Amino acid sequence: MKLPRDLSGVDLAKALGRLECEITHQTGNHMRLTTQRGGEHHLTIPAHEPIRVGTLSAILRSVGEHHQISRDKLLKELFS
Repeated sequence: MKLPRDLSGVDLAKALGRLECEITHQTGNHMRLTTQRGGEHHLTIPAHEPIRVGTLSAILRSVGEHHQISRDKLLKELFS
């Protein structure tokens, strides 16, 4: 599955809510998300519109590694 090109940081944070990620802190244009699912994991995502493709890819790689799922399966779970 191809990465979305027009995804904002707020939309990504909402999608990551499906994996029990919650916004725990925000400073300026960056949001800190935390999940307890599968052990504690923290992410920092920019609240930019849109998120750059490389940044989105790195965030999804980190989430996929923590939850031990492939990028394609993660994309389907978040955006389908």
